[in-house]
Amino acid sequence: MTETFKAFVVDEQDGKVSSQFKDITIDDLPEGEVLIKVKYSGINYKDALATVDNNKIVRDYPMVPGIDLAGVVASSDSHAFEEGDEVIVTGFDLGISHYGGFSEYARVKEDWIVRLPKNLTLEEAMIYGTAGYTAGLAIETLEHNGLSIEDGKVLVRGASGGVGTLAVMMLNSIGFKVIASSGKTDAHDTLTSLGAKEVIDRINENDGKPLGSRTWAAAIDPVGGEGLAQILKHIDYNGSVATIGMTGGDKFTSSVFPFILRGINIFGIDSVYTKMKRRQLIWRRLATDLKPKQLHDIKQVITFDDIEQGIQNVLDHNNKGRIIIDFNN
Repeated sequence: MTETFKAFVVDEQDGKVSSQFKDITIDDLPEGEVLIKVKYSGINYKDALATVDNNKIVRDYPMVPGIDLAGVVASSDSHAFEEGDEVIVTGFDLGISHYGGFSEYARVKEDWIVRLPKNLTLEEAMIYGTAGYTAGLAIETLEHNGLSIEDGKVLVRGASGGVGTLAVMMLNSIGFKVIASSGKTDAHDTLTSLGAKEVIDRINENDGKPLGSRTWAAAIDPVGGEGLAQILKHIDYNGSVATIGMTGGDKFTSSVFPFILRGINIFGIDSVYTKMKRRQLIWRRLATDLKPKQLHDIKQVITFDDIEQGIQNVLDHNNKGRIIIDFNN
């Protein structure tokens, strides 16, 4: 490899965050047993936030953002991986407290790495990224706790976001009737084309009633806030809600009635520190039964040189689908 390589670095001085391309060396990378030549990464909202002032994302500066990466092992001090292996890394505070995927090379701990499954390309792994992995983890959690196709409709809240869109596509691919909730009216036709059987408006408010009609067998909720309390009241007997995010707020007010009168469950989905055995299982499913036929339809591919514009588009909510960074061009 060359003595220096390019990385996109964020830094802070006097409370102001700046970002720029820099030439760095292997010695600049944090410790880890495996050096990876990055082939693809993706721009998540968290990555974009890492470039703004007072972002509460980056824990130490300077930092290379990028919570997802896929590439080829360039060198390894690990018995588990060798040069040429195709691998994926997501989670484990990559791009937050450990240099991430916005770099031509990354060095990580061997315990963080997933070997690329058969029937999945490196590019496809980054179309999924953390968003797709989280959606898959939510679906597997609901199924593990009893959800089946015969149970009825599954609600996906925040369906026009990254996790929501991929959850709609995956659920449809394995035969569920998906109800997508989105406040973006211009996304309704797209969600229908990606597999939603019905698209409803945004669920934000709690009507204050202890229970509502039994509308959905389960729900995937990347939004949180008071709308989560409203959803809980409409889950059918012994159904479950997988809660992922808090873009709608980090608090909600509920009663015990949905839990003791309908026996519903609420599961928190943590995609950062998932145990490796389960992480590998989810990635295998993303390469097989959960893999949507239209996966490539939601990608927008950019070069590494165009990353600043890609980040700005994410901050301005001016992007559709998943922005994939292709380091091969």
